[in-house]
Amino acid sequence: MAEITMGRALNLALRDALAEDPDVVVYGEDVGPLGGVFRVTDGLTAEFGEDRCFDSPLAESGIVGTAVGMAMQGLRPVVEMQFDAFGYPAFQQVVSHVAKMRNRTRGRLELPLVIRIPYGGGIGGVEHHSDSSEAYYAHTPGLRVVTPATPADAYSLLREAIACPDPVVFLEPKRRYWSKAEVATPVRTEPMDRAVVRRSGTDVTLISYGPTVQTALDTAEAAREEGWDVEVVDLRSLAPFDDATVTTSVLRTGRAVVTHEAATFAGYGAEVAARVTEHCFHYLEAPVLRVGGFDIPYPPPKLEHHHLPGVDRLLDAIGRLQWESDWVSPVGSRPREEAGAGRRHRTGVGS
Repeated sequence: MAEITMGRALNLALRDALAEDPDVVVYGEDVGPLGGVFRVTDGLTAEFGEDRCFDSPLAESGIVGTAVGMAMQGLRPVVEMQFDAFGYPAFQQVVSHVAKMRNRTRGRLELPLVIRIPYGGGIGGVEHHSDSSEAYYAHTPGLRVVTPATPADAYSLLREAIACPDPVVFLEPKRRYWSKAEVATPVRTEPMDRAVVRRSGTDVTLISYGPTVQTALDTAEAAREEGWDVEVVDLRSLAPFDDATVTTSVLRTGRAVVTHEAATFAGYGAEVAARVTEHCFHYLEAPVLRVGGFDIPYPPPKLEHHHLPGVDRLLDAIGRLQWESDWVSPVGSRPREEAGAGRRHRTGVGS
């Protein structure tokens, strides 16, 4: 076991994939000798040569377009967008070709490519360096979208993404690149499309992913002083969505809060809230709440701490759940299990 950062875990995942599979190639802007802006590809060109890890022109659409051709010819390209908003010029390639090629060819052509995108705020970056664009990709059928929250998951999810026959948008929470944990590599965590419970609790489910998972865990610790036992779920996979893990948690706690850094309006959390409501309606003690970024363009660096969801805003949402429970709950003080069973019996839900 060694304590490594998330950035180092990603570097090891790329190194091991390059060493084990000669079809894997890594490229993008400044990923070669420089080792990438965040040094995730540090040392790969020196070890594997410029044919396996190399710099590309400053043209994101060209980066993804050539990756489509490489994947169609049997390679497994892993490309980097450098920063989240830098990937927008390649969005047409992603939506029109990456996501649709397998369906367009009726399954004759797989497209095993990975698009690495450092995303989110918290690093004091200026405009175009701190976007959270996950909803765009998760809304696009034909793409898998995953995001790690721990060094162990960073290694495991990236290895699985590279081995996957489908195209994967791999969102890396850039402000967590330097977070450390003990990891024994190579390591494999839960399967790529599975959510995990990071902390068990009984009173409310706090649903998070990527950069907000640590924020959720910090909130859970702070909530103990308020008498709340908070369960934290890390989605890991945004598309496909693990309904089973999330539903099981919310059915047990009866309350849910969804958090992400992206703007709240029409954000990914809206889909999560809708699915939880559809599957858990007769067990909910209060409405599902969302805590996200404000509905504004990403603010200047000195103001981003106001924009990003933090412990205080999440605690406020949890406190509001208690008020909503007291106000709207039709079951009084009956135990949740009894109340849920009674409502299910009356409505026929769950049969």
